[in-house]
Amino acid sequence: MGKYYSPSGGLPPQTHLTTERAIVTEAYTVIPKGVMTDIVTSNLPGFSNTRSWIIARPISGFATTFSQLIVEIGPGGGAPKAEFEAGVEGVVFVTRGKVNLTLDGELHQLEEGGYAYLAAGAQWGLENVSDDVVSFHWIRKAYERLEGYEAKSFVTNEKDVEPTSMPDTNDVWKTTRFTDSGDLAHDMQVNIVTFQPGGVIPFPETHVMEHGLYVLEGKAMYLLNNDWVEVEAGDFMWLRAFCPQACYAGGPGEFRYLLYKDMNRQVKLT
Repeated sequence: MGKYYSPSGGLPPQTHLTTERAIVTEAYTVIPKGVMTDIVTSNLPGFSNTRSWIIARPISGFATTFSQLIVEIGPGGGAPKAEFEAGVEGVVFVTRGKVNLTLDGELHQLEEGGYAYLAAGAQWGLENVSDDVVSFHWIRKAYERLEGYEAKSFVTNEKDVEPTSMPDTNDVWKTTRFTDSGDLAHDMQVNIVTFQPGGVIPFPETHVMEHGLYVLEGKAMYLLNNDWVEVEAGDFMWLRAFCPQACYAGGPGEFRYLLYKDMNRQVKLT
């Protein structure tokens, strides 16, 4: 497919202007693609020939329910066991290359657009057996168990999931849902949202779900709280719960992003 944006690292020259589009507020954060350089990467325990950009983690004034990493594995690299924290579920979405996923003893090959939901307690690892780097998003969340329900691991690809058109939008706004939003076994969703040129979110959404949005393709104007911010492929946005948001996709091509949200659980008060 080759259409998903993946960072390549590097370092700007000394003549490069320092001014960037990075924004950090109490309601939202924007991490533009231009700041994802070599010097802000982190190694991951248990992985070889691997680096990551950690773009969300639970800290005061930022994400509260999830972490998100962009992971790059070089040829021959990977981890026989990727998740060491008990009770943590995950999603892997591949944006470049191919990677072998071993999940509870079964081998799967994920290529661009590949999606894996990794249930809490699953045993899984990754290996890059190709001659090129592989890049993917890894979203992690502490699974909130609900009596009578249990989320199960699965592997698919975006191309095998039919997008759902939002009501009364003439197909200019679609969402690719990898899990059923009505399935209470799942306490989060990681979807792909697609806008055709001219498509909009026609009101400022204000809701309890926290969001992480990584722009896979295209550009748009995005309303974050009171600010209209121009974003493009490779940018990441974090939105706190109840942060007003809307979108206008002006084109010329599709505007697409990977969207995280927490859902389907009662608010804990004690």
